[in-house]
Amino acid sequence: GVRKAFDRLQHIARAASLGGVESLATLPAFTTHAALSAVQRAQAGIPDGLLRVAVGLEGAEVLLHDLQQAIG
Repeated sequence: GVRKAFDRLQHIARAASLGGVESLATLPAFTTHAALSAVQRAQAGIPDGLLRVAVGLEGAEVLLHDLQQAIG
């Protein structure tokens, strides 16, 4: 599932926004929106399987490779 893919990311940092230029990934249902109920998250369009990626300045090939190897 999404948690396994999240844990396998090697280049994309697994963190909330740090205000930098690096790419980051988060699981909103378990981080930024964890205080909401499952119903509230669903109404907001935030399913448990959502992986949010904020793309930084790294090359597209590096990021695509990281996502592809993480997804399997």
